This record gives sequence, C-alpha cells and structure tokens, in this order.
Amino acid sequence: MAIRSASLAAGFVSPPSRSIGSARTISSSGTNLKANTMKELAEKVLVNPKFPPEWPFSPEDFMRQDESDDTIFYDQPRLVYHIDDYAVDALTKYYAENLKEGDDVLDICSSWVSHYPKDFKGGKVVGLGMNEYELSQNKQLTSYDVKDLNADCVFPYDDESFDKVTCVVSVDYLNQPRQVFDEIARVLRPGGEAIISMSNRCFPTKAFRIWLQTNDLEHIFIVGSFFHFSGKFDPATCDDISPNPGRSDPLFIVKAAKKSD
Repeated sequence: MAIRSASLAAGFVSPPSRSIGSARTISSSGTNLKANTMKELAEKVLVNPKFPPEWPFSPEDFMRQDESDDTIFYDQPRLVYHIDDYAVDALTKYYAENLKEGDDVLDICSSWVSHYPKDFKGGKVVGLGMNEYELSQNKQLTSYDVKDLNADCVFPYDDESFDKVTCVVSVDYLNQPRQVFDEIARVLRPGGEAIISMSNRCFPTKAFRIWLQTNDLEHIFIVGSFFHFSGKFDPATCDDISPNPGRSDPLFIVKAAKKSD
C-alpha cells in the first residue's frame, strides 16, 4: 500500500502547520523561534523513526507529470545554481567539514558544479550526470560519465570504489530510488558515507509524485526510508543547515554510512 501524507506523518511527530510556519514568513520577533522549531523538528525526524516492516511505496508514487525521455529534458545545458547563493554557501561549508583530504568522491546527478570547497583535495572525484557539456564545465571533477539513472540504475563503477557519494537537490528526480540506493551502497567502501542534500525547489514535471504531495519533514522521512530499506546502511540522520530560515532556501542533509560488517 502506498505511503501518503497522513501515513508518513505517523512515522514521526508531525507538528501542526502553525508550528512549522511558512518558509517565507518573516516577523521581527517570531522568525528565530520558528526557525529553531523547524530545525529541531527536521533533525528529530530520523531519531527513532517508525518505518513500516516492508517497502511501503508503489510504482505510482514514483510516476512523474512528464514521463517523456529524460534525455530530452536535460539535453539543454543549464549553467545555473538550483538553490540560492546562501544555500550554496551553506552546502560548501558543510562539505568542508565532512569531506576529507584524499577522499574518493562520486557526485551523482552531477552537473557543472558540485559545490565542494575550492581547496578540497580529493583523490578521484567523479561526476555521474545527464548533460555532457555541463559535466565538462565542472572543474572539480577528475572524470565524469554521462548516464540516465532512470533508464539504467547501474553505476559504471567497481564495488567499493568511493569514500563518499553526494547528491545535490536531485533525489526527487530518481524514479527507481531503491535500486539507486543499492548502487550507492555497492560502490561505497565499508564505512563510506552518502550525503543527500535537499531543498524545496524542483522541476515539478520531473519530480516523482509522492515528493510533490509531501512537505519538507516528510521528504526527510522518505529519503531516510530509502537508506533504511536498502538494509546496507547504518541509521540515517538529518542535519538542517538552512542558512537564513524564512529568508533564503532551506537546506536539509540526510546522510548515512555504509555498514562495515
């Protein structure tokens, strides 16, 4: 049976809408209170979550408004940021704290920029994305591969090839997430970490259905469930790194390490 908004909320304590507040609502005295509340709520979503015993999603949950070939949609290069400058800066700072010198990193759904720190000295830094020109402009990559993961989920890399896998505001476009998260686990070394960043922006015609039917807190729960039902990761956690809540794009990180055993 497919998860819907109401049943998702049963997986964690979902507050009344007035407690969350609008992401764009600003008041001189209430903004910080709402921001702190949202951060606390977001980071508690994956603390003792109540996942159902079996994969709860249906194929219909991952249908899109536009089911045409994704290569058509992504054929035109888009050399723009998909989150605002404040969120980009917050993500880069987060990577600075979570990527280690020498890490082999795979950036899936990659494009012309990966938002890694300019002084990041990785080992191999590989991009896997849809648009060859965009990937060719990404100066942080040591190599790249063009592939539509919605057509073929298998990554073109050996087992245990990477220390980190990143995905920037694109998990909502993957219409076979269970298979993709299995692939993330396959290419990660034991103890390696997947870092999935999410905001509230998207191309709505290409985002899967259940994403459009749910809110930020439920998105965290959904991505946490992708890690959980893989069975190959330690429990996922969430970091809310939204830089200016209520005034710029929100940004949430859901991450998990591959099991070492």
